[in-house]
Amino acid sequence: MREKQSYKVLDRGRVADQILDDMRDQILRGVLAHGTRLPAERELAEQYGVSGATIREAVRALTAMGLVSVRHGSGSYVTARGDTLIAMSIASVVQLESVGAAGIVGVLGSLHAHAAELAVTQATRPEIALLRQAAERLAVVATVTQTVADLKDFLQQLSAMSHNPLLAALCKALVELQVGLALDVSGGKLAAWKRVAGRLHAERLRIVEALECRDADRAVALVRAYHQRTLELIAASPKAQRIRHTDPQLAQLVASLMGGRAVRDAALDESEKQ
Repeated sequence: MREKQSYKVLDRGRVADQILDDMRDQILRGVLAHGTRLPAERELAEQYGVSGATIREAVRALTAMGLVSVRHGSGSYVTARGDTLIAMSIASVVQLESVGAAGIVGVLGSLHAHAAELAVTQATRPEIALLRQAAERLAVVATVTQTVADLKDFLQQLSAMSHNPLLAALCKALVELQVGLALDVSGGKLAAWKRVAGRLHAERLRIVEALECRDADRAVALVRAYHQRTLELIAASPKAQRIRHTDPQLAQLVASLMGGRAVRDAALDESEKQ
């Protein structure tokens, strides 16, 4: 029999906000763990001593924050993931500050360089072997879908090898953005992906070799050069050239990719797993 969850006794005032704060705190502390089905609306209303409408308001806010996913006919589930929360925050900053592609790819390059530096001492040999396999799968660019999946795998494995969860989550969110941006400016054409991903195959292998040799300075330099070359190749596409001098348009594109596609895909992945 499941132990009955304890909920906060509310003070007078903005009740829905208090419920939101209490439930958000329980989710972030892991009391309401990832994948947990929230109690029914009636049960929550009874626990907090409020109406069902107040509970619905709080759950809607939790859903907007990316902490809860509502599945019609099944209930509401905790779907809080660090990378999803970071993605939503990055989307807000991109929109607010009109951050361009160079700034985004530059930050990702710096984060991946730090990840590579940590991976030199933290990564296990099996982890580095998996990174090599991911790099070798990109030797042939046969389809856009497979290339995108393999590229994400390579870049996300690189950050995961740092064994720093915050760094890995930041990198994963920005990888989604970078790959999404490349997809958009390429129009999903295979020739464009061969031009970009294909040309960078040797660079990826050199990064792996530096990690295998436990050479931190070389690994960091190679990762930085890789991301600079990636930005140059993306920026050379006709669509990127048309929008590169229009900051609001580029920022809107980037924010759409991060705040829309990436976050929705993450939520969908979680829904399908449950």
